[in-house]
Amino acid sequence: MKWDIGGAPALFLAALVAAAVFGAAVWLWPRLAGRGVRPVLGRAGIQLAITLTAGSALLLAVNSSYGFYGSWHDLLSLRREDPVPAGADASGPGAGAVLVRGTRSWRHAGSEDPAVIGRIEAVTVRGARSGLSGQGYVYLPPQYVHASAGRRAEFPVVLALSGFPSTPGVLIDRLRYPQLALDAVRAGRMRPAVLVLMTPTVAPPRDTQCVDVPGGPQAQTFFARDLRAAVSSHYGLALDARGWGVMGNSVGGYCALKLALRTPDAYRAAAALSAPYAAVRDADTGDLFGGDAGRGQREDLLWRLRNLPQPPVSLLVASSRRGEHQYPATLEFIDAVRAPARAFSIILASGGHNYETWAREVPSALEWLVGRLSPH
Repeated sequence: MKWDIGGAPALFLAALVAAAVFGAAVWLWPRLAGRGVRPVLGRAGIQLAITLTAGSALLLAVNSSYGFYGSWHDLLSLRREDPVPAGADASGPGAGAVLVRGTRSWRHAGSEDPAVIGRIEAVTVRGARSGLSGQGYVYLPPQYVHASAGRRAEFPVVLALSGFPSTPGVLIDRLRYPQLALDAVRAGRMRPAVLVLMTPTVAPPRDTQCVDVPGGPQAQTFFARDLRAAVSSHYGLALDARGWGVMGNSVGGYCALKLALRTPDAYRAAAALSAPYAAVRDADTGDLFGGDAGRGQREDLLWRLRNLPQPPVSLLVASSRRGEHQYPATLEFIDAVRAPARAFSIILASGGHNYETWAREVPSALEWLVGRLSPH
Protein backbone atom coordinates (compact mmCIF):
# COMPACT_ATOMS: atom_id res chain seq x y z
CA MET A 1 0.00 0.00 0.00
CA LYS A 2 1.38 3.42 -1.01
CA TRP A 3 1.43 5.94 1.85
CA ASP A 4 3.36 8.59 -0.09
CA ILE A 5 2.06 12.14 -0.05
CA GLY A 6 0.69 11.69 -3.55
CA GLY A 7 -0.98 8.33 -2.81
CA ALA A 8 -4.69 7.62 -2.35
CA PRO A 9 -4.22 5.81 1.03
CA ALA A 10 -2.65 8.91 2.59
CA LEU A 11 -5.51 11.07 1.29
CA PHE A 12 -8.12 8.59 2.54
CA LEU A 13 -6.53 8.45 6.00
CA ALA A 14 -6.39 12.26 6.21
CA ALA A 15 -10.06 12.53 5.24
CA LEU A 16 -11.00 9.84 7.77
CA VAL A 17 -9.15 11.64 10.57
CA ALA A 18 -10.78 14.95 9.59
CA ALA A 19 -14.24 13.34 9.67
CA ALA A 20 -13.53 11.74 13.06
CA VAL A 21 -12.37 15.05 14.53
CA PHE A 22 -15.47 16.81 13.21
CA GLY A 23 -17.70 14.09 14.67
CA ALA A 24 -15.94 14.39 18.03
CA ALA A 25 -16.43 18.15 17.95
CA VAL A 26 -20.17 17.81 17.39
CA TRP A 27 -20.40 15.31 20.26
CA LEU A 28 -18.29 17.30 22.72
CA TRP A 29 -19.41 20.83 21.90
CA PRO A 30 -22.43 20.90 24.34
CA ARG A 31 -20.09 19.92 27.18
CA LEU A 32 -17.83 22.85 26.37
CA ALA A 33 -20.58 25.44 26.11
CA GLY A 34 -20.05 26.92 29.55
CA ARG A 35 -17.94 29.84 30.68
CA GLY A 36 -14.52 29.66 32.22
CA VAL A 37 -10.98 28.92 31.16
CA ARG A 38 -11.37 25.18 30.56
CA PRO A 39 -14.45 25.38 28.26
CA VAL A 40 -12.89 28.24 26.26
CA LEU A 41 -9.61 26.36 25.83
CA GLY A 42 -11.56 23.23 24.89
CA ARG A 43 -13.53 25.03 22.17
CA ALA A 44 -10.37 26.65 20.86
CA GLY A 45 -8.63 23.28 20.77
CA ILE A 46 -11.49 21.66 18.88
CA GLN A 47 -11.54 24.48 16.31
CA LEU A 48 -7.78 24.20 15.85
CA ALA A 49 -8.03 20.42 15.41
CA ILE A 50 -10.78 20.80 12.79
CA THR A 51 -8.74 23.41 10.91
CA LEU A 52 -5.57 21.33 10.90
CA THR A 53 -7.15 18.01 9.92
CA ALA A 54 -9.49 19.47 7.29
CA GLY A 55 -6.67 21.64 5.91
CA SER A 56 -4.32 18.66 5.70
CA ALA A 57 -6.90 16.62 3.82
CA LEU A 58 -7.51 19.53 1.42
CA LEU A 59 -3.79 20.06 0.77
CA LEU A 60 -3.29 16.35 0.13
CA ALA A 61 -6.22 16.39 -2.31
CA VAL A 62 -4.74 19.36 -4.20
CA ASN A 63 -1.32 17.70 -4.28
CA SER A 64 -2.86 14.43 -5.49
CA SER A 65 -4.47 16.30 -8.39
CA TYR A 66 -1.53 18.53 -9.36
CA GLY A 67 1.39 16.33 -8.28
CA PHE A 68 3.54 19.04 -6.69
CA TYR A 69 5.31 16.41 -4.54
CA GLY A 70 5.51 12.71 -5.26
CA SER A 71 6.57 11.57 -1.79
CA TRP A 72 7.20 12.78 1.75
CA HIS A 73 10.91 12.68 0.95
CA ASP A 74 10.34 15.02 -1.99
CA LEU A 75 8.45 17.47 0.22
CA LEU A 76 11.09 17.50 2.94
CA SER A 77 14.10 17.63 0.61
CA LEU A 78 12.90 20.19 -1.97
CA ARG A 79 14.96 23.02 -0.50
CA ARG A 80 18.16 21.24 0.31
CA GLU A 81 20.75 19.27 -1.58
CA ASP A 82 21.22 15.70 -0.50
CA PRO A 83 24.80 14.98 0.49
CA VAL A 84 26.78 13.00 -2.04
CA PRO A 85 27.68 9.65 -0.48
CA ALA A 86 31.24 8.48 -0.23
CA GLY A 87 32.29 6.67 -3.36
CA ALA A 88 29.79 8.48 -5.60
CA ASP A 89 30.81 8.34 -9.25
CA ALA A 90 32.42 11.58 -10.39
CA SER A 91 34.85 10.20 -12.92
CA GLY A 92 35.54 11.13 -16.52
CA PRO A 93 36.56 14.30 -18.33
CA GLY A 94 33.82 16.27 -16.57
CA ALA A 95 34.92 15.10 -13.12
CA GLY A 96 32.76 16.64 -10.40
CA ALA A 97 30.14 17.94 -12.87
CA VAL A 98 27.83 14.91 -12.60
CA LEU A 99 27.71 13.08 -9.31
CA VAL A 100 25.75 9.83 -9.27
CA ARG A 101 24.14 9.47 -5.84
CA GLY A 102 22.76 6.01 -6.53
CA THR A 103 20.21 4.18 -8.63
CA ARG A 104 16.45 4.28 -8.27
CA SER A 105 14.80 0.89 -8.18
CA TRP A 106 11.83 0.57 -10.48
CA ARG A 107 9.73 -2.08 -12.12
CA HIS A 108 8.00 -2.07 -15.48
CA ALA A 109 6.40 -4.69 -17.69
CA GLY A 110 7.12 -7.39 -15.14
CA SER A 111 10.85 -6.77 -14.86
CA GLU A 112 13.28 -5.01 -12.52
CA ASP A 113 16.40 -5.93 -14.50
CA PRO A 114 18.28 -2.81 -15.77
CA ALA A 115 19.51 -4.87 -18.70
CA VAL A 116 15.87 -5.31 -19.76
CA ILE A 117 14.15 -2.05 -18.77
CA GLY A 118 17.07 0.33 -18.39
CA ARG A 119 18.64 2.08 -15.41
CA ILE A 120 17.55 5.23 -13.55
CA GLU A 121 20.41 7.05 -11.83
CA ALA A 122 19.89 9.73 -9.19
CA VAL A 123 22.30 12.54 -10.00
CA THR A 124 23.47 15.96 -8.92
CA VAL A 125 24.64 18.17 -11.77
CA ARG A 126 27.03 20.95 -10.82
CA GLY A 127 27.52 23.83 -13.20
CA ALA A 128 31.01 25.17 -13.88
CA ARG A 129 29.85 28.42 -15.52
CA SER A 130 26.73 29.19 -13.54
CA GLY A 131 27.89 27.92 -10.17
CA LEU A 132 24.45 26.33 -9.74
CA SER A 133 23.60 22.71 -9.10
CA GLY A 134 20.48 20.69 -9.64
CA GLN A 135 19.26 17.26 -8.64
CA GLY A 136 17.41 14.89 -10.89
CA TYR A 137 17.40 11.51 -12.57
CA VAL A 138 18.98 10.18 -15.73
CA TYR A 139 17.18 7.34 -17.49
CA LEU A 140 19.53 5.13 -19.49
CA PRO A 141 17.59 2.80 -21.83
CA PRO A 142 18.65 -0.84 -22.03
CA GLN A 143 20.14 -0.22 -25.48
CA TYR A 144 22.49 2.34 -23.92
CA VAL A 145 23.36 -0.04 -21.09
CA HIS A 146 24.47 -2.65 -23.64
CA ALA A 147 26.14 -0.21 -26.09
CA SER A 148 29.87 0.24 -26.48
CA ALA A 149 31.42 3.57 -25.51
CA GLY A 150 31.65 4.57 -29.17
CA ARG A 151 28.00 3.83 -29.88
CA ARG A 152 26.68 5.80 -26.92
CA ALA A 153 27.30 9.08 -28.72
CA GLU A 154 24.55 8.07 -31.17
CA PHE A 155 21.77 8.33 -28.56
CA PRO A 156 19.57 11.43 -28.63
CA VAL A 157 19.06 13.22 -25.31
CA VAL A 158 15.85 14.73 -23.92
CA LEU A 159 15.82 17.11 -20.98
CA ALA A 160 12.39 16.86 -19.32
CA LEU A 161 11.43 19.61 -16.86
CA SER A 162 8.61 19.59 -14.33
CA GLY A 163 6.66 22.65 -13.26
CA PHE A 164 7.00 24.79 -10.12
CA PRO A 165 6.84 23.85 -7.32
CA SER A 166 7.65 20.24 -8.00
CA THR A 167 10.33 17.59 -7.80
CA PRO A 168 11.97 15.36 -10.41
CA GLY A 169 10.20 12.35 -8.91
CA VAL A 170 6.84 13.36 -10.39
CA LEU A 171 8.29 12.90 -13.87
CA ILE A 172 8.66 9.22 -13.04
CA ASP A 173 5.73 8.65 -10.69
CA ARG A 174 3.06 10.83 -12.34
CA LEU A 175 4.13 11.45 -15.94
CA ARG A 176 6.03 8.14 -16.31
CA TYR A 177 8.67 9.32 -18.75
CA PRO A 178 10.95 6.23 -18.52
CA GLN A 179 8.00 3.85 -18.72
CA LEU A 180 6.51 5.60 -21.76
CA ALA A 181 9.88 5.79 -23.50
CA LEU A 182 10.48 2.08 -23.01
CA ASP A 183 7.00 1.20 -24.30
CA ALA A 184 7.41 3.44 -27.36
CA VAL A 185 10.77 1.89 -28.23
CA ARG A 186 9.41 -1.64 -27.87
CA ALA A 187 6.44 -0.73 -30.11
CA GLY A 188 8.77 0.70 -32.75
CA ARG A 189 7.39 4.26 -32.41
CA MET A 190 10.57 5.83 -31.05
CA ARG A 191 14.31 5.39 -31.02
CA PRO A 192 16.00 4.76 -27.66
CA ALA A 193 16.91 8.05 -25.97
CA VAL A 194 18.62 9.14 -22.77
CA LEU A 195 16.26 11.15 -20.56
CA VAL A 196 17.45 13.79 -18.09
CA LEU A 197 14.61 14.41 -15.61
CA MET A 198 14.81 17.61 -13.58
CA THR A 199 12.90 20.52 -12.12
CA PRO A 200 13.57 24.09 -13.32
CA THR A 201 14.20 25.06 -9.68
CA VAL A 202 18.00 25.25 -9.52
CA ALA A 203 18.13 28.09 -6.98
CA PRO A 204 15.53 26.90 -4.45
CA PRO A 205 13.21 28.19 -3.19
CA ARG A 206 13.30 30.82 -5.94
CA ASP A 207 11.40 30.26 -9.18
CA THR A 208 13.96 31.57 -11.68
CA GLN A 209 11.96 30.46 -14.75
CA CYS A 210 15.23 29.55 -16.50
CA VAL A 211 16.32 33.21 -16.62
CA ASP A 212 19.87 34.50 -16.23
CA VAL A 213 19.05 36.92 -13.40
CA PRO A 214 21.27 40.05 -13.36
CA GLY A 215 23.46 39.70 -10.30
CA GLY A 216 21.64 36.48 -9.40
CA PRO A 217 21.21 32.83 -10.40
CA GLN A 218 22.23 32.09 -13.98
CA ALA A 219 19.55 29.49 -14.65
CA GLN A 220 19.54 29.73 -18.45
CA THR A 221 23.31 29.23 -18.50
CA PHE A 222 22.94 26.18 -16.26
CA PHE A 223 20.47 24.43 -18.57
CA ALA A 224 21.90 25.61 -21.91
CA ARG A 225 25.61 25.20 -21.15
CA ASP A 226 26.49 23.51 -17.87
CA LEU A 227 24.01 20.64 -17.86
CA ARG A 228 24.64 19.66 -21.46
CA ALA A 229 28.42 19.73 -21.08
CA ALA A 230 28.33 17.75 -17.84
CA VAL A 231 25.88 15.09 -19.01
CA SER A 232 27.56 14.69 -22.41
CA SER A 233 30.99 14.26 -20.84
CA HIS A 234 29.90 11.89 -18.10
CA TYR A 235 27.74 9.61 -20.24
CA GLY A 236 29.70 9.77 -23.50
CA LEU A 237 26.90 11.51 -25.41
CA ALA A 238 27.17 13.88 -28.36
CA LEU A 239 27.07 17.60 -27.56
CA ASP A 240 25.66 18.60 -30.96
CA ALA A 241 22.43 20.57 -30.51
CA ARG A 242 20.79 18.45 -33.22
CA GLY A 243 20.82 15.55 -30.78
CA TRP A 244 19.32 17.47 -27.83
CA GLY A 245 15.68 18.28 -27.16
CA VAL A 246 13.88 19.80 -24.19
CA MET A 247 10.29 19.48 -23.02
CA GLY A 248 8.25 20.30 -19.96
CA ASN A 249 4.91 21.11 -18.42
CA SER A 250 3.73 24.47 -17.10
CA VAL A 251 6.81 26.56 -16.16
CA GLY A 252 8.95 23.70 -17.46
CA GLY A 253 7.23 24.12 -20.81
CA TYR A 254 8.03 27.84 -20.87
CA CYS A 255 11.64 26.97 -20.11
CA ALA A 256 11.69 24.44 -22.95
CA LEU A 257 10.42 26.90 -25.57
CA LYS A 258 12.68 29.67 -24.31
CA LEU A 259 15.80 27.50 -24.31
CA ALA A 260 15.18 26.49 -27.93
CA LEU A 261 14.41 30.04 -29.11
CA ARG A 262 17.23 31.72 -27.19
CA THR A 263 19.90 29.02 -27.42
CA PRO A 264 19.30 27.03 -30.63
CA ASP A 265 22.96 26.00 -30.51
CA ALA A 266 22.03 24.01 -27.40
CA TYR A 267 18.55 22.60 -28.13
CA ARG A 268 17.20 22.21 -31.64
CA ALA A 269 13.67 21.09 -30.67
CA ALA A 270 11.27 21.74 -27.78
CA ALA A 271 7.85 20.58 -26.62
CA ALA A 272 5.71 22.49 -24.11
CA LEU A 273 2.60 21.27 -22.30
CA SER A 274 0.31 24.01 -20.94
CA ALA A 275 3.13 26.51 -21.02
CA PRO A 276 2.87 30.19 -20.16
CA TYR A 277 4.53 32.27 -22.87
CA ALA A 278 6.15 34.95 -20.72
CA ALA A 279 8.03 35.05 -17.44
CA VAL A 280 5.93 36.29 -14.54
CA ARG A 281 6.88 38.27 -11.47
CA ASP A 282 5.53 37.17 -8.11
CA ALA A 283 6.68 36.37 -4.58
CA ASP A 284 8.43 33.20 -5.79
CA THR A 285 10.35 34.84 -8.65
CA GLY A 286 11.31 38.22 -7.29
CA ASP A 287 12.78 40.67 -9.82
CA LEU A 288 14.19 38.48 -12.59
CA PHE A 289 15.31 41.34 -14.83
CA GLY A 290 17.10 43.79 -12.56
CA GLY A 291 14.51 46.46 -13.29
CA ASP A 292 15.28 46.28 -17.03
CA ALA A 293 11.96 46.39 -18.91
CA GLY A 294 13.70 45.56 -22.18
CA ARG A 295 15.18 42.40 -20.71
CA GLY A 296 11.76 41.36 -19.48
CA GLN A 297 10.28 42.01 -22.90
CA ARG A 298 12.83 39.73 -24.53
CA GLU A 299 11.75 36.93 -22.17
CA ASP A 300 8.22 37.21 -23.61
CA LEU A 301 8.11 34.44 -26.22
CA LEU A 302 5.31 36.01 -28.29
CA TRP A 303 7.24 39.28 -28.43
CA ARG A 304 10.38 37.43 -29.53
CA LEU A 305 8.56 35.62 -32.33
CA ARG A 306 7.01 38.86 -33.61
CA ASN A 307 10.05 41.11 -33.32
CA LEU A 308 13.25 39.07 -33.63
CA PRO A 309 14.61 36.65 -36.25
CA GLN A 310 13.47 33.10 -35.58
CA PRO A 311 16.04 30.30 -35.35
CA PRO A 312 15.82 26.95 -37.18
CA VAL A 313 14.09 25.05 -34.38
CA SER A 314 11.04 22.79 -34.16
CA LEU A 315 8.49 23.73 -31.49
CA LEU A 316 5.51 21.73 -30.26
CA VAL A 317 2.87 23.23 -27.98
CA ALA A 318 0.01 21.39 -26.28
CA SER A 319 -3.21 22.80 -24.87
CA SER A 320 -6.95 22.13 -24.52
CA ARG A 321 -9.89 23.94 -26.10
CA ARG A 322 -11.82 23.72 -22.86
CA GLY A 323 -10.33 23.91 -19.38
CA GLU A 324 -6.98 25.50 -20.25
CA HIS A 325 -6.62 29.26 -19.81
CA GLN A 326 -3.48 29.37 -21.99
CA TYR A 327 -5.37 28.11 -25.04
CA PRO A 328 -5.83 31.55 -26.74
CA ALA A 329 -2.13 32.38 -26.21
CA THR A 330 -1.22 28.96 -27.61
CA LEU A 331 -3.04 29.78 -30.84
CA GLU A 332 -1.22 33.13 -30.98
CA PHE A 333 2.10 31.36 -30.48
CA ILE A 334 1.43 28.92 -33.32
CA ASP A 335 0.38 31.74 -35.63
CA ALA A 336 3.51 33.77 -34.82
CA VAL A 337 6.03 31.07 -35.75
CA ARG A 338 7.73 31.68 -39.08
CA ALA A 339 10.41 29.91 -41.12
CA PRO A 340 13.02 28.74 -40.48
CA ALA A 341 11.27 27.85 -37.21
CA ARG A 342 8.45 25.31 -37.40
CA ALA A 343 5.40 24.92 -35.15
CA PHE A 344 3.42 21.79 -34.28
CA SER A 345 0.60 21.30 -31.82
CA ILE A 346 -1.41 18.87 -29.72
CA ILE A 347 -4.86 20.30 -29.02
CA LEU A 348 -7.19 18.29 -26.82
CA ALA A 349 -10.96 18.84 -26.84
CA SER A 350 -10.93 19.25 -23.06
CA GLY A 351 -8.38 19.11 -20.30
CA GLY A 352 -6.79 21.43 -17.81
CA HIS A 353 -3.64 22.60 -16.10
CA ASN A 354 -3.05 19.33 -14.27
CA TYR A 355 -1.15 16.06 -14.35
CA GLU A 356 -4.06 14.08 -15.69
CA THR A 357 -4.05 16.20 -18.86
CA TRP A 358 -0.26 16.25 -19.20
CA ALA A 359 -0.16 12.46 -18.84
CA ARG A 360 -2.33 12.25 -21.96
CA GLU A 361 0.02 14.55 -23.89
CA VAL A 362 3.44 13.26 -22.85
CA PRO A 363 3.50 10.07 -24.98
CA SER A 364 2.87 11.86 -28.29
CA ALA A 365 5.04 14.84 -27.36
CA LEU A 366 7.99 12.65 -26.34
CA GLU A 367 7.81 10.56 -29.50
CA TRP A 368 7.54 13.72 -31.61
CA LEU A 369 10.55 15.27 -29.89
CA VAL A 370 12.85 12.26 -30.19
CA GLY A 371 11.81 11.93 -33.84
CA ARG A 372 13.34 15.35 -34.54
CA LEU A 373 16.69 14.63 -32.95
CA SER A 374 19.73 13.39 -34.80
CA PRO A 375 23.04 13.51 -32.92
CA HIS A 376 25.06 13.09 -36.15
